[in-house]
Amino acid sequence: MADDGLSSQVLEYLSKKGYNRTEATLRMESANQDVDGRPIHTRVEESGGVKYGKAFDLFRSWIEENLEIYKPDLRRLLWPVFVYSFLDLVSDFYPQEARTFFSNFREMFENEHEDDLRGLQAIALPEHVGTNEIAKIYQSHRYRATLSQTAFFNLIQFLESKEKEGGAVIVGILQSRLNVVTVERTAEDQFSLARLLERAKHKEDFPAEDEGIPGHNPGSAKLDSSAGSAVLTKLKLGQITLDAEGRQDVLGDLEDEDKINPPAIGQPSLVETFEQRIKREESEDIPGRTELPPRPPPLARDVAMEVQKVKENRDRLKISEKTGGVGPGMNVVMYTFHNTHDGITCLDFSGDYFLVAAGTDMHFIRVWSLDGSPLPGPAPANSQESRPSASHRLIGHSGPVYAVSFAPATASSDKQQITKAKYLLSSSADKTVRLWSLDAWACLVVYKGHDGPVWDVTWGPFGHYFLTGSHDRTARLWSTDRIDYLRLFVGHDRDVDHVCFHPNSAYVFTGSCDKMVRMWLVTNGYPVRMFTGHTGNITALACSPSGKLLASADDVGTIILWDLAPGKLLKRMRGHGKGGIWSLTWSIESTVIVSGGADGTVRVWDVQLPNDATGQGKVVGEGGAGQKIDGAAQVANVSGAGGKKKAKEVMVTSDQISAFPTKKSPVYRVMFTQQNLVLAGGAYLP
Repeated sequence: MADDGLSSQVLEYLSKKGYNRTEATLRMESANQDVDGRPIHTRVEESGGVKYGKAFDLFRSWIEENLEIYKPDLRRLLWPVFVYSFLDLVSDFYPQEARTFFSNFREMFENEHEDDLRGLQAIALPEHVGTNEIAKIYQSHRYRATLSQTAFFNLIQFLESKEKEGGAVIVGILQSRLNVVTVERTAEDQFSLARLLERAKHKEDFPAEDEGIPGHNPGSAKLDSSAGSAVLTKLKLGQITLDAEGRQDVLGDLEDEDKINPPAIGQPSLVETFEQRIKREESEDIPGRTELPPRPPPLARDVAMEVQKVKENRDRLKISEKTGGVGPGMNVVMYTFHNTHDGITCLDFSGDYFLVAAGTDMHFIRVWSLDGSPLPGPAPANSQESRPSASHRLIGHSGPVYAVSFAPATASSDKQQITKAKYLLSSSADKTVRLWSLDAWACLVVYKGHDGPVWDVTWGPFGHYFLTGSHDRTARLWSTDRIDYLRLFVGHDRDVDHVCFHPNSAYVFTGSCDKMVRMWLVTNGYPVRMFTGHTGNITALACSPSGKLLASADDVGTIILWDLAPGKLLKRMRGHGKGGIWSLTWSIESTVIVSGGADGTVRVWDVQLPNDATGQGKVVGEGGAGQKIDGAAQVANVSGAGGKKKAKEVMVTSDQISAFPTKKSPVYRVMFTQQNLVLAGGAYLP
């Protein structure tokens, strides 16, 4: 009360003396004090470190209450506002408020920004902001975000109307830390009304390719932590051509074949097909011999395989991209395994289309002939079979078998079958890889080196070399004639679950449950690309026959296409239900992808059609009565389990050409043949 009396006397004195401006200022300041003389904050930015939490909560609440068509884009602003608010709190010496802010709001970003959150969590003092790698990236770069003009104007209008409640804080961050690009809405692009409605309906949570900080955003090919400064290594993605001697051998055999079986009218000869192929390959950027792993001298089998590939390439079913809304006719042969009791863990088909191998959780491998004919050669030594059988067991592993891979082979028309599949690789939880002979049906070599279960194994495109991925977070390159590995690829933060080769064998790819895909140079083991953008664990990898594109899939049902040379994300394709896409395969022309997965469907995708076009479709009820689904249709209803229960809706992007549901059979493996037919395999799980 004494302070109130003193203030009154001062105000009376100023009034008598005519100091009107000073009197008005004192009256304004006195009005913002409580009974103890402490100031009352009427603007949130006057409340110290607490202002960021209040402003962010206001911003988030407004976005969640906004129109559905604007939510997907406006939500993309929450992450950069969160990061810069936290860094400002730490820099302004509000450690307690910074910890509270971080713990209150981090959960909403854990799915997509797990790695960045892990790096930011260690920041507690202003000194840390200058030394933390993640903080330095965000502090030294503006975060790029793209909004439609309507959404942007809506945002600014709200922030101006809530200036005192926290809008001014958000505006300050947007002006000083973000590069917000506004675009006009057109009928074709991703900001069209139809596209915005589709994104809102399906709650798409993945970022745009150009969003974020260059070199540090999903869809980039960053190589190190210094965002924006990485110079991508030039890649040589051309196909390897035969040496002069090998070409002459192949040409001689093709000429003989043309004489015996002349081409039909209008059909090119085998020699012409081969020469066109060689001419096309030589025009591309081909790695030199010193940039490739050494290869053994070619044998008669290698020449015969090349001749057979030329034959199948000429006579193949030609597949072009989807045109006019009508996709190419596709034929899928599905091999279903019954009475497996969910014991099969992996499948592979041989390149001569004669054998299929299945790994099991009972530690053995079983190999069948696809046509049911007896398998040639003696039965395995530990087999109880006394007469020829259509299947053999391969016993040797002491743990579940997680991957099997047939050595490169081609179909053969002669009786000697010189190009048939001769070897099989298998990897297991017992930390080993085994090489099996398909002539003797026996184990030839046991490869040891990994310090954990070996999740995947695959042959190189020319045989001799193979690649493995393991629980020990490494991938390793091996050759069949050595028991020790040749290269060690280290860089993933978690298990290396899937591996594959580039068609020219100069590069390899690894996919991990750290949600990243890495590309490595074989000759020295150096990383040349790192692709980030998946929101789930990597479950399948496949490089296109052209060598220019890579497809990767995850356990949330998304396939991402990458352009290898610029390290650019091309598009995302969605249609599979959750549970994982377990296998991918490319057509010979590299224009179509086929996928199979846990939802019990085989799906065909158009590589070249952008999936933000009109004609979005959706599928209700995965794995039904075998009805074919056309991706161009708006809605296709497929009853699940005899129509007893309605399944969950799944978004399907418009680049899906068609889908083939099975009857409760998860698809473990899909494979394009050299003639563009599709083989698929799975186990019936009632």
